[in-house]
This record gives sequence, structure tokens and C-alpha cells, in this order.
Amino acid sequence: MSKLGQRLIESLEQAVAYKNGDKTKARSVYVYYFKPEEIANIRKKYNLTQKSLSEVLDVSTRTVEAWETGVNIPSGPASKLLHLLDADNENKIIEMLSEAKQG
Repeated sequence: MSKLGQRLIESLEQAVAYKNGDKTKARSVYVYYFKPEEIANIRKKYNLTQKSLSEVLDVSTRTVEAWETGVNIPSGPASKLLHLLDADNENKIIEMLSEAKQG
């Protein structure tokens, strides 16, 4: 059996055990959703326009606009990058992302 198949079986066994009351094998993942104003604050921290942030994150300008107005929320890689940008106190990540896009 493949590793993927084995992992699926183990996951199903854990789900059944959890449903039956065994919480010892359960794993929870905390997902944080940015509020519109938090996204705007991250952008402003780096003195970026919505267009320049969209270029850094490789999304459309309308996407950033939708995040900042609360129409949509960032997910996947964009959300992870926003977390990194938010935590970056030395502003090094923007430099690295900009260099990666140029290279």
C-alpha cells in the first residue's frame, strides 16, 4: 500500500476514534483569518499601495481591495505570506519577495 493510502486509513481510524470519544489522537489546526483593517495595516507597514501588495503576493489588485473591504478573505499561500509579513519586524521579507520576483 502507498504511503498516501496508509495515511488516509490512519486518518479515518483517528476520525472514528474521535467520534467514539477518544480525543487523544485528535489534532486541531488553528486557522486565523485576517480582518480587513489588519490587511490594510500590514500593507501600510511596508508603505505599499494595494497594487504593489498585489504584485508582491502575486494576486490581482481587486483581490487585495476585496480583502481590505471584507468582501473576501485571504487563504492559502497569500494568507501565509501575510502572516510572515505581519511578524516581520525588520522588513526583510518584502526585500526577499521583490528579489525573487526580479530573479
